[in-house]
Amino acid sequence: MIADVLVMIRKRSRTVIGAALLGCCFMTPQAGLAADCPGNPNALGTSRTIVVDPTEHPRIGTMQYPETLPLADHEVVLTFDDGPLPKYSNQVLAILASQCVKATFFTIGSQARFNPEGVRRLIAAGHTVGTHSQNHPLTMNKMPLERVRQEVDDGIASTLAALNGDKSKLAPFFRIPGLMRAEIPEAYLASQGIQVWSADFPADDWRHISPQRVYDLAIQRIEAKHKGILLLHDIQPRTVAALPRILNTLKERGYRIVHVVPATPDRPATPTEPQQWFMRPPTETVAITRWPKIPNFVFTATRTLPAPVFADMDWRDGDVLDHAQRARVGASVRTLWPQAQLAQPASPSTLPIPAADVFRIPEALDVTLLAARSAAERRLAQRAAAVPGAGAPRAQAISARQARHPKQAAHQIPAAAHGRLHGAPLHIAPPAASNASVHVARRTPRAEASAASKREPE
Repeated sequence: MIADVLVMIRKRSRTVIGAALLGCCFMTPQAGLAADCPGNPNALGTSRTIVVDPTEHPRIGTMQYPETLPLADHEVVLTFDDGPLPKYSNQVLAILASQCVKATFFTIGSQARFNPEGVRRLIAAGHTVGTHSQNHPLTMNKMPLERVRQEVDDGIASTLAALNGDKSKLAPFFRIPGLMRAEIPEAYLASQGIQVWSADFPADDWRHISPQRVYDLAIQRIEAKHKGILLLHDIQPRTVAALPRILNTLKERGYRIVHVVPATPDRPATPTEPQQWFMRPPTETVAITRWPKIPNFVFTATRTLPAPVFADMDWRDGDVLDHAQRARVGASVRTLWPQAQLAQPASPSTLPIPAADVFRIPEALDVTLLAARSAAERRLAQRAAAVPGAGAPRAQAISARQARHPKQAAHQIPAAAHGRLHGAPLHIAPPAASNASVHVARRTPRAEASAASKREPE
């Protein structure tokens, strides 16, 4: 009995220990950070902090540049522009604090001058503070260098004044107003060691849209890329209304918030690989992503080298080659190659010319074609065939009639043809001349009846 109880205790102990180990394996850093958030154990929290060197990557944000922050899948960086404005900026700070989330704020110099306490509150809450020009002009892409320098430097000076001149509290991050990028401001900021921030997806909260629309755009665009920099504004009431829902949805869908700070001599940059700075890094099989960077070449002189001589080619035969160079060499004779002869085509075979008598028509050939015969003539032919010699008087009458009416003779049956229409060959009289045409007569039944009525009675 005691042995069975001991076995049961051992099994239960193993089960409890296994469950504890399994829970430790699946525990995420976000869960640990959420537990550290006072008053909200289910807070979103900040998963990690990355340190960036502005000189190594001077421009980030795929809305305008090839590179972005080196984020992993489902990692988001929150940024806010145009503050501080106490009425709404303080509410944004309270929302972020309730979720223990850190963000990056790009302040306007004139706003910092009128609300220095708002800038100090950002630093006190542990957020990163960058600058956003002095007056937020939307024409920095058209400004000359002097005006660009004035906007950038004055904005930094106003923000530093709110921080009592403590440069360690101001990050060398800058976002061009309206994202109006241009070569002049980008080159000047890079010369000052300031990193230009664009974004990976905006929420369009500067437009006159509803908080629901701000929330929808933010979540849809984050889900489309799965990681990146979100652009918001802490001076808009619609942003204040949409921000709690955005943070809750990010937590429900497994997203993590990343905080970004600049590198300092005491805080080196986070080690990264070059492909991590791309939104869609190329595969590891692409060799160019693994090759070291090669600096650009600088040509110190462009003088022309002397042309080589024959003596420089072979030191052993220098004298011979030099003599050959000075000697007069006759012009080369072009070899006349035999030209190909075109084959003469064979003459085509011709047929013999036909004799002239082949096409000659005998003279006095008269062709008479009879198209039809009347019923009376057929009966006459039958009688002549039945009674030998009876058709002679009729044939003589027809011959006399043909002599009197030559035009009708062509359509009459010759006397010799009577009695031989059935089964006997028809005699064709030759025409009067060799060029006489052949006339074919065709009569209708009505015409034949009319002709029969005009004939003389037998």
